[in-house]
Amino acid sequence: MALAKRDEGKKVNSDINVTPMVDVMLVLLIIFMVITPMLQHGHSVELAKTTNPEQMPDADKEDAILIAITRDNKVFLGNDLVAADQLADKVRDRLSNKVDKRIYVKADARAKYGTVVAVVDNVRSDGVDQLGLLTEQRQPLADRNKNNPPATGQAGGE
Repeated sequence: MALAKRDEGKKVNSDINVTPMVDVMLVLLIIFMVITPMLQHGHSVELAKTTNPEQMPDADKEDAILIAITRDNKVFLGNDLVAADQLADKVRDRLSNKVDKRIYVKADARAKYGTVVAVVDNVRSDGVDQLGLLTEQRQPLADRNKNNPPATGQAGGE
């Protein structure tokens, strides 16, 4: 009598199938690409450029209070459009439950100076301990010349 031999070991596939993993990674990549622009904190403005700005990493935190002043002199508290006469009340409400009474103001470089001063005065009168004015680093002259080389043609006429 002969013994029956089983060949079940030959049916086992030990190769790793990476296709499902690649599918999941592509879906996650797409989700992050879509959500990342929505994570911007506050309203976007073109900040004034300074030579030696002071770093303010606390302004990027989620619980930081940002006031943005746009080019057309609209005032935003976070992402909410606020009238100038209501700014003091809304700032006071947001600061009521915070120990650190610090506010960051980012004003567009083309916003009216009087609007920025009025916002700063209103905020300071509401009991703000510290106020930060956010700016951007100005490019050094050597870097600006690399990005914008001088024109090679002659100016003027005969």
